[in-house]
Amino acid sequence: MLETLAAGVFRTAARRRMRLAPSAGIPAAPQQPVFLYLHVPFCEVLCPYCSFHRVRYQDGKAHRYFAALRQELRHYHEQGFRFSGVYVGGGTPTVLPGELVATLGLARELNPGLGDISVETNPKDLREEVLAALVGAGVGRLSVGVQSFDDGMLARMGRLEKYGDRAEILARLAAAAGRFRTLNVDMMWNLPHQSEAMLEADLEAVLGSPANQASFYPLMQTRAAARQMARTMGVPPRRRLHGDYQRILARQRPEFTPTSGWCFSRGARGIDEYLVDNGDYVGLGSGAFSYVGGAVYATTFSLNGYVERVERGGTGVTGQRPLGVHERMHYDVLVRLFGLRLERDWVRRRYGWRLERILAAELLPLRGLGAVTADAAGWSLTDRGMYLWVQMMSAFFEAVNAFREQMRHQIRAELEEQGLGEAQVPIAEIRHGPASLRRAR
Repeated sequence: MLETLAAGVFRTAARRRMRLAPSAGIPAAPQQPVFLYLHVPFCEVLCPYCSFHRVRYQDGKAHRYFAALRQELRHYHEQGFRFSGVYVGGGTPTVLPGELVATLGLARELNPGLGDISVETNPKDLREEVLAALVGAGVGRLSVGVQSFDDGMLARMGRLEKYGDRAEILARLAAAAGRFRTLNVDMMWNLPHQSEAMLEADLEAVLGSPANQASFYPLMQTRAAARQMARTMGVPPRRRLHGDYQRILARQRPEFTPTSGWCFSRGARGIDEYLVDNGDYVGLGSGAFSYVGGAVYATTFSLNGYVERVERGGTGVTGQRPLGVHERMHYDVLVRLFGLRLERDWVRRRYGWRLERILAAELLPLRGLGAVTADAAGWSLTDRGMYLWVQMMSAFFEAVNAFREQMRHQIRAELEEQGLGEAQVPIAEIRHGPASLRRAR
């Protein structure tokens, strides 16, 4: 009951924060380097459950998009922005490996002190030429969208023919093993028709895989994605959420250690999600978000509009919403505690002593419920608190996905006219992908 209520409150608050006003862009570069997020929306096939901003792959449009992404990166550099690390998400960032490598190379050239580089991909792209290119580009974390090792579930999700069965996926992961500091597998739970035995088998497969990090995401959907999934897969069993999460915790430990509410690392702590470890970040690309100086910024979801704005010498930013000091504090508490620990020194540096006392008072009820513990240095989540935070983060991302859904609806005509909409590419055209890297233009 507590988790459901908290999730509802955060979902409502997050949707309110996504009501953006028109924006001319981020007004000034922060004094310190910030994290960089790059969004690559192209996918060869669109999965019905996905709520991210993604479009069907077209070769010419994708090449032009990557060129614009690099031009926008140069623009931010000329405006004084410096970046400490990079996360490339999508979509499928490795859809054009050569273009991706060129973009990461430019990011390194403009930011000599650039740290961690994380890239998302899918099992099909774990080919030797792609892996070698990513290693050469300095990628330290490769995150592979596996979702499930169950062949029946993969078939229901429309992924079996696209990305291979359990044996093929494990073999491809083995080919990537040891080449990256962090090899992450993205897994999903609370899926329609996913039995306890199927989840247990997935947990066992992760333990037996060469991955040294695993992220277990509950199904997070917008209304449109939920309707689409209901037609193709069915309705998720939400009544099992708590029990399934406890099973994940129990089965992953002690070999894997939680590093956030849904991320687990084997051995030393690896590179985790950028939201947890970075206060401010700048998002480049169509449909990307930024959080800088206490304000949220959004780039246009129109691919045509994004490329045209950048080619005219600007950025893709079209919307913004400044957050009040308490809104910023609540956001920071949400994402920092999702990383399991919130340090008092960090709160003091960011907000001062007064808000530290206010924060301590607001966390007191959670301490009484056994969700949070406190010591002289800060606050930590208990197992109960981890589940509560998973619920709240899920609600937060569902609200963001609802905003994405609205923005994509506004450009529906553009997507349909250019063949970038929901229709799927024939499986035979994408099963094994290109034989070699495409050269960046």
